[in-house]
Amino acid sequence: MVLEVPLYRLQCGTNSYDWGKLGSDSAAARFAAATNFQIQEDKPYAELWMGTHPSNPSKDVSTNRSLLNILQTNQSLLSFSVTEKYGLNLPFLFKVLSIRKALSIQAHPDKLLAERLHAQDPKNYPDDNHKPEMAISVSEFDGFCGFRPLEEIVAFLKTVPPLRKLVGEGEADVFINTVSGKETSTNESDIQNNKSALRFLYSKLMTASNDTITTCSQELLDLATTHPDALPVTNNGQVSSKTLSELLLRLNSQFPNDIGLFNTFLLNYVRLYPGEAMFLRANEPHAYLSGDIMECMASSDNVVRAGFTPKFKDVKNLIDMLTYNYASPKEQKMVPTPFRGTKHSILYDPPIEEFSVLKTELKRGEEEVVPGIEGPSILIVERGRGWIEVGPMREELREGWVYFVGATAEVKLVEEAGEGLVVYRAFCEVVRG
Repeated sequence: MVLEVPLYRLQCGTNSYDWGKLGSDSAAARFAAATNFQIQEDKPYAELWMGTHPSNPSKDVSTNRSLLNILQTNQSLLSFSVTEKYGLNLPFLFKVLSIRKALSIQAHPDKLLAERLHAQDPKNYPDDNHKPEMAISVSEFDGFCGFRPLEEIVAFLKTVPPLRKLVGEGEADVFINTVSGKETSTNESDIQNNKSALRFLYSKLMTASNDTITTCSQELLDLATTHPDALPVTNNGQVSSKTLSELLLRLNSQFPNDIGLFNTFLLNYVRLYPGEAMFLRANEPHAYLSGDIMECMASSDNVVRAGFTPKFKDVKNLIDMLTYNYASPKEQKMVPTPFRGTKHSILYDPPIEEFSVLKTELKRGEEEVVPGIEGPSILIVERGRGWIEVGPMREELREGWVYFVGATAEVKLVEEAGEGLVVYRAFCEVVRG
């Protein structure tokens, strides 16, 4: 009997949302166009999905069979340990995001909350899984992630009158007095009191009336326009007053008089450069603002939204679900590590089992042999041309081409065109105890 080589080239679908980049400016669209897809230049292309999620499942290019069907008929492609824990679906969803305008202020539920939300409202919460996620920048990227250090929030409350007006003068002073002198305390009682104060403040901000939001937004825009240097410098001096003022004006041009504008003062503003990454746990607030990223997550499409969106807003659940952890953005950035003796590959390894991501970068004429991984993987060529070898099979690699690789298969990558080759590969391994 001839065993099938565990390598399948995939056709992957796009999602067109208003926040996506237009036409060929979108990396998601360009990558999709590498495999039987026509780009409309006036249409926004936000995402390319790679995986088995039923909302946009990937298919084998040569047979048009769904990847899910292939896995269900050959469970060894997933490995016993993965199927034992996660069943016959891929436990992760791999995406390319191309972001022209801000995504919603949002958080993703943990497993228990996802089960409850799905049971109560399956229209807006289409599955019962949690959705921790990791973003790896492939261009300059900016976004919000997690709550700022408390001393930064205090500085904004003291120096930004429209923010004080929005949350209430008395409420602002209560927050300042509660956390003052304890912003960086490691005492558990202080931390819990700080979190309670932060929840109270965020609740006041997110439940402000539309009239108050509109009035305060106009005052804030006047401040950003006429006094762009009036805002505090943040991120240990890395984000200037002018940068924040420009950010406020940009966001308001996309979503006028939106409560998301004021999230700028409570959430960390993060900029990533190519190769930098951040991990977003369940129940943490965030919003992607611009750039192209590789994104990997648990296989779910659950999003609790509350700003910068025309979609369903669930402010109450967002306020209730958040952890109210507060820290500098460097706490959420990930540092890649070498991978199992390889020369040209680095590992982004978040503290969960559902997924990790490898980045292999080859210069002219280089090659890399990646030892077998004890679980399924999906790779995409972000840049360049070359070859992939799995067992006796040798297949071409081009920008935007996507392959599924079965469990335990050794993979050889070869750069060919002389311009370099960059491949991202999402995978799952279950550590057996």
